[in-house]
Amino acid sequence: MCTQEGVRAGVKSASIACVASAVPTLIAVRTIPWAKANLNYTAQALIISAASIAAYFITADKTILECARRNTRTLYEKPS
Repeated sequence: MCTQEGVRAGVKSASIACVASAVPTLIAVRTIPWAKANLNYTAQALIISAASIAAYFITADKTILECARRNTRTLYEKPS
């Protein structure tokens, strides 16, 4: 159950991060001369995917740990 919550939260966070990093990257490549000269398609994809991957793993990890703590807390607070 915890891993499913983590995956859902991670995918949601990764999709938001993908859009949030793709828009400025693509705008910068078209408007800033340095970026236009130095950032090829591979670099643009790397920037966008790095942000998405980081957001996914950070969010999934936090969600899974939070769920595990919640399950542990309910286990120990259960009356004997």
